[in-house]
Amino acid sequence: MSAQTVEPTELGRLSATGQAPVLQARGLVKTFGRVVGLDGVDLELYPGEVLAIIGDNGAGKSTLIKALTGALIPDAGEIYLDGQRVHFRIPQDARDAGIETVYQNLAVAPALDIASNMYLGREQRRAGILGSVLRMLDKRGMREQARDKISGLGIATVQNMSQSVETLSGGQRQAVAVARAAAFATRLVVLDEPTAALGVKETGQVLRVIEELRATGLPVILISHNMADVFEVADRIHIARLGRRATVVTPKTHTAAEAVAIMTGAVPPPPRSDV
Repeated sequence: MSAQTVEPTELGRLSATGQAPVLQARGLVKTFGRVVGLDGVDLELYPGEVLAIIGDNGAGKSTLIKALTGALIPDAGEIYLDGQRVHFRIPQDARDAGIETVYQNLAVAPALDIASNMYLGREQRRAGILGSVLRMLDKRGMREQARDKISGLGIATVQNMSQSVETLSGGQRQAVAVARAAAFATRLVVLDEPTAALGVKETGQVLRVIEELRATGLPVILISHNMADVFEVADRIHIARLGRRATVVTPKTHTAAEAVAIMTGAVPPPPRSDV
């Protein structure tokens, strides 16, 4: 990953409170042969906010997220992180920069316990010769830290860090994946359809975790088809259509029905406001 510093005022739009974006994309383009995935997409994510991305199938939501997190390399356009232009070549580049992503498939290891999943790929070794020479893992330390991080997010349904993930409910697994992202994210968290296929109770649990993330100051990008979820937790809503950003609205300026109408093309998008 390489970076080039750019003054925030050069990036264009500031928030209503004068804050510069934590993450900004300008003119992202990605094609797959003759298929256009992204057609000059812009995006801004500000400190301490939940930005929802909605759109019909094929609108470019997943392509946009992959381009922002290193899973895809854009054909054109620029991405800025805290005022620095970045070039993510692989997802690890984004993780190294403090961006954690929870994809829809969760990427958890069912046979491992909760603590092991929290520290998957980031295992901590014991101090001294036991860790440096014998390469023994600090399982107790990881369990204690995992418990602290999960309880800090207000997740009360996950208690035993030694419990196998395969014994957890869908909502509990989702909570573990989100907690893992929150534990290591320093810039922002990206959640791809976190409430898909969950029941009402489990959905409420995940939404509370998102609100806890925002309360800690971490901005969140939320991709969702569930308008009720979006309008419950989002501060702003980026509406994708046909590979472009149609507009950005807020739950205060538009209803869910109006957002869906813009998303599907039933009504033209309004002019961009200062959201």
